[in-house]
Amino acid sequence: MLLAHDPASAFVPYPAAPVAQAAEGPLAGLTFAAKDLFDVAGYPTGGGSPHVLARSGIKTVTAPVVQTLLNAGARFVGKTYTDELAFSMNGINAHFGTPRNGAAPDRIPGGSSSGSASAVSNGLCDFALGTDTGGSVRAPANHCGLYGIRPTHGRISLENCLDLAPSLDTCGFFARDIDTFARVGEVLLGDDSTVLPAHPPLLMAQDAFGLLNPDALHAHAPLLGKLTALLGAPTSANLASTPFEDLYWTFRTVQGFEAWETDGALIEQYKLALGPGVRERFIWSSQVTRERYDAALAARAAFKQTLAALLDGKVLVLPTMPDIAPLLTDPDSALEDYRNMATKLLLSAGLAGFPQISIPGGQRNGVPLGLSLMGPAGSDRQLIEIARALS
Repeated sequence: MLLAHDPASAFVPYPAAPVAQAAEGPLAGLTFAAKDLFDVAGYPTGGGSPHVLARSGIKTVTAPVVQTLLNAGARFVGKTYTDELAFSMNGINAHFGTPRNGAAPDRIPGGSSSGSASAVSNGLCDFALGTDTGGSVRAPANHCGLYGIRPTHGRISLENCLDLAPSLDTCGFFARDIDTFARVGEVLLGDDSTVLPAHPPLLMAQDAFGLLNPDALHAHAPLLGKLTALLGAPTSANLASTPFEDLYWTFRTVQGFEAWETDGALIEQYKLALGPGVRERFIWSSQVTRERYDAALAARAAFKQTLAALLDGKVLVLPTMPDIAPLLTDPDSALEDYRNMATKLLLSAGLAGFPQISIPGGQRNGVPLGLSLMGPAGSDRQLIEIARALS
């Protein structure tokens, strides 16, 4: 890393290798970090796995998304930790430890973009790149009190980045403040391909809010009030026309099949000693058949079509996560229960490929709680501008 000190244990302690950036540009004066899935010339790419790190070698080509930021004048300060093979949502890596949550040090940072969220929330850089397959930007944004986006699928390049489940993987980013967040979005996202009305109708995902406990629901009231003042009273809607439980298994099946296609041969050939949770998820993934995967893809296509019709010209508000970040001392069983509930809230944007931005604003017991906006494909920057208007 290129920082003198990392009190949050957010950065992989690679030997410092300077990375050139443009002297001027729209991001000049800002510092950034990249999740250790993205290749950066002069560094290895470890993917949160000691074995992947050992096989990596020093990269000679930088991922296009990282190069775009450098060309815009942003200064690279290091690569950040990720959960093992990016297949977790907690931010706890059995091999490399847990980056510190800058907003709630006694709680998990969320993952798998744990180090990136930690670096930003602890003020070690201005913004950071992460990836989001099943919530790996949105969950840590919620937990660490940050702005975080899962963009429209495919909108930001994932070339020279380690895969998990390619049809679900996206490149997202974090920032502490909306102005920095919007500057990064302007550089990485380009122009929106879908134009929303100047004041788009607001939908409230009643079924998603129904998954929250009353205390978490109450914590969202102030930001919901601001959103209502900005866009008008929301219309109640159901995010899902089928039970969340069915969509949960659709998502798990797509993610699991693709994750095993990506990493299964490596795991089996080298008998990788995977950490708790990650091990069990890969075992489950190894048993997903092509037939189940094809059936899940069909269910996914139907869900996407229904959600696209619902969001046509509209914006939907939903909770980012079921509650504040769990405690570091919570048992694995409690973390897994939380993850399973969170997946039901997070899966919609992934299955449909639509953009979702998590906005900080709520708190419960002094711990951040994020609220999300989702729009149709290609409306990413307009969601950011709505978030800016709320700040």
